[in-house]
Amino acid sequence: MSQASTTPSGGPSPSETPEVLTLSEAADYLRVTESEVIELTVKQSLPGRKIGEQWRFLRSGLADWLLEPSPSQRLLRHAGALPDAPDAMLKQIYKDRGRSMTEDES
Repeated sequence: MSQASTTPSGGPSPSETPEVLTLSEAADYLRVTESEVIELTVKQSLPGRKIGEQWRFLRSGLADWLLEPSPSQRLLRHAGALPDAPDAMLKQIYKDRGRSMTEDES
């Protein structure tokens, strides 16, 4: 009689985990609570679908989501992309006011 392989924690091995996960299975996969999975799905585009009253998630979709940078990481990637932007903005402000940047205001 053949037994299903399990991980050291007693759960099914990754190759035997179904591709379509329930809310509980998705929470176990991500190692968070079910309410956190729902919140991530609603607020942070965790890929999932609500079918009737039940949630379903693709294991591969969750894995891909984990590899994506978070929204704040995406913003930080652009920080400093235009290093002269503050100087250019300041020059434009002075130009719009009709003043020189080196003008003394005595």
